[in-house]
Amino acid sequence: MENLAQMQTLAGEKIDSGLIQSYLQKLPETALRFGVRVLLALLVFFIGTQLIKWVCKILKKSMQRGNADVGAMQFLTSFVRIALYIVLVLFIASGFGLDAASVVALLGSAGVAIGLAVQGSLSNLAGGVLILLLKPFKVGDYIVTANGNEGAVQEIQIFYTKLTTGDNRLVIIPNGDLSNSSMINVSAMPNRRVDISVGISYQADIRQAREVLLKLLESDDKVLADMDKKVYVDSLADSAVVLGIRFYVLSEDYWESKWRLTEAVKYALDEADISIPYNQLDVHLNPQG
Repeated sequence: MENLAQMQTLAGEKIDSGLIQSYLQKLPETALRFGVRVLLALLVFFIGTQLIKWVCKILKKSMQRGNADVGAMQFLTSFVRIALYIVLVLFIASGFGLDAASVVALLGSAGVAIGLAVQGSLSNLAGGVLILLLKPFKVGDYIVTANGNEGAVQEIQIFYTKLTTGDNRLVIIPNGDLSNSSMINVSAMPNRRVDISVGISYQADIRQAREVLLKLLESDDKVLADMDKKVYVDSLADSAVVLGIRFYVLSEDYWESKWRLTEAVKYALDEADISIPYNQLDVHLNPQG
């Protein structure tokens, strides 16, 4: 019995040493094959990325020739790019023995779980589609969102919209938030109304002040002549009669016109000797006190 056990042990050692030796002999060849596959995969990935860029470039140029909306062009280009990268990754994975059809089937069977995990991203994707279909704004418009963010629309992507603020900051907002909340599109209308308030002294002549301010509006070339212009008494404040000045300009001229005419109102009233009062406190001392 002992001899039999020793023979079996020796046989097992010979088998194990033979397997190890065979594995070591094949290791360089296996490593070489794997290295070649990795190099081919990197080459395919590089060529694929260049092809994807070329396809996106052709798509963008064709949409530009068709005068397509800039937002739709950005959205579709981004969508095609992501889809092509997914196809490229599956193609490379198939070169390592991974069946692409099995991967697709696995993703399909796990669709519910994936949907729950990325429901926020899916909401943003749906929001982007709604923005492109309904067009509440387009690239270049100045919008104000419900949560206080505002800026010019720079880019509409699949999941996010980028705004550039007046002080040149970049604001990135999920499309789902934009499509499910209220917002103000400042650039939607070609013309925009400007409101300026100024206080004049109670001793001043309101009719004269109105005439001076209307003349100022009529002499400004940015004020739209065919739109309504008004100068009215807005309120009777504690120390001043507050006049409201209302006129219309092109939307792109809004801020420049508001700043320039606010300054011009001060100069015009000064030239007409109409004072603009300010809050003050008069203190009377009792000489006998």
